[in-house]
Amino acid sequence: MPSDTERFVIGVDAGTASVRAGLFRLDGQRVATAAHPIQLWYPEPDHVEQSSNDIWRAVCAVTRRCLSDSGIEPRLVAGIGFDATCSLVVLDRNGEPLSVHPAGDAERNVIVWMDHRALREADEITEGGYDVLKFVGDRMSPEMETPKLLWLKRNHPSTWRAAGRFMDLADFLAWKASGVFAASVCTLTCKWTWLAHEHRFDPAYLAAIGIDDAFRERKVSVDVRSMGSPLGGLTPEAAHETGLSTTCVVGTGMIDAHAGGLGVLGAARQSVDSSEKPFETAMALIGGTSNCHMAVSTERRFIPGLWGPYYGAMVPDMWLTEGGQSSGGSGIDYAIDAHPNAARLRAEAENTGSTVYELLNNEVARLAAAESLAIPAFVTRDFHVLPYFIGNRSPHADPHARAVFDGISLDTSISTQAVQYYATVQAVAYGSRDIVRALNEAGYHINTLYVTGGGTRNPLWLREHADATGLNLILPRESEAVLLGSAMLGAVASGAYSTLVEAMQGMASAGEIIRPNPATAAYHDARFTIFREMYRQQLLRRESMKKFGAAVE
Repeated sequence: MPSDTERFVIGVDAGTASVRAGLFRLDGQRVATAAHPIQLWYPEPDHVEQSSNDIWRAVCAVTRRCLSDSGIEPRLVAGIGFDATCSLVVLDRNGEPLSVHPAGDAERNVIVWMDHRALREADEITEGGYDVLKFVGDRMSPEMETPKLLWLKRNHPSTWRAAGRFMDLADFLAWKASGVFAASVCTLTCKWTWLAHEHRFDPAYLAAIGIDDAFRERKVSVDVRSMGSPLGGLTPEAAHETGLSTTCVVGTGMIDAHAGGLGVLGAARQSVDSSEKPFETAMALIGGTSNCHMAVSTERRFIPGLWGPYYGAMVPDMWLTEGGQSSGGSGIDYAIDAHPNAARLRAEAENTGSTVYELLNNEVARLAAAESLAIPAFVTRDFHVLPYFIGNRSPHADPHARAVFDGISLDTSISTQAVQYYATVQAVAYGSRDIVRALNEAGYHINTLYVTGGGTRNPLWLREHADATGLNLILPRESEAVLLGSAMLGAVASGAYSTLVEAMQGMASAGEIIRPNPATAAYHDARFTIFREMYRQQLLRRESMKKFGAAVE
């Protein structure tokens, strides 16, 4: 049992399909974890919605569960931090939900990060050539908030007029907990075109695209706080709902992937003398439904096709460059589910108490043994994948790109399903390699990947990412590194640490190291060349079909 003077912090992660919470000691040791599902709606193609009320109920459920499972008294929890997907929350002037779809109900008031309804608006913004585009790789993504706001104004004017607050999801959770309508420098800089190095929006850009009225009317907060800065204690209502105390201080939040970056890069900071540049050769890879790649530097680098540079948006006083794959784990799951054997595989997994990944990994091993292959990766030699299921976020910044499977046959057995799955895992790893290539060609010197997220629970995912990139993978000691990162926000807000960098050093450390197998290098070099050529060929095909309709623009 904890002493009467020991203090704890909670990190809450609002992901795509669930909300999770972790209760931590101040040295980063996890005491309890809880998860609760949240609702997703798909009202039409490219539209994905959630409910902020449903998400908040899940937050309350997981914090209460952590307290119950750990037996720790609420008064001992000194701080709480929130991270979330970069989803847009819309509220009225009383803080109540407003529908984000003309035919939807008010409860569905969140446009989810992967919603691409604003693709046309994003393309229009890109064509405008605005100065702010320099900070998003020269191309606006439909996953960012200003094109989504423009879509709302055009397609749902009643919601636009009635809105009182437009918020990123992490900022909504911090507001719900503290009652303070503020914005994180992380969310506002990375998704709203806030110029953190100048502490301002660009009014000319907002006026040119036609959404400046929302900013003039302060529907978007310009009270911009650094990550982990204290917003005050939990409100009495929030304390009652979460089971915590009003003495628990709420820290300014951040985007989920960026919290994962804090949770893994602390190990990089510990590995060298403080006079050196500990982050310059490290990249955080957060693998989940989508994958995010985070690199920081003391230098500002503009890299076409990658987001940033963002000043102070993850590690204070450093420039963040952000790559990503819009379909990471979701693309791998699609490759499994799209195969004719999918129903049989899932039934077998349920009957045997296994996961589909375990069964497929076993089949990969069997196939390699049957062919007497010293290197199992060779089973994919005749199957190639371009995993751009919902576009390419980086390094091409091409939301119109789509996936390609090359090698499909009429075989419906688990054998071809395993090859299709394995080749997709490799393709996702090649996507990470392509992002590292772009970073290093622009002046980075990335030689180590610090990895966390759901993908890292799969040993085949880890092996292929090490071999396909040729880089060492370092796992964190704490497997729930995203939760640890958000807990750091609560630790800083409570005063347990004076800065985020101190919290990173004090709460995070390295775990297992996965080293690449040099015997696979030539194989992956050849497949990576094919991977890049598949995209080039797709561009040529799209160009040849461009005259037949806007869908192939």
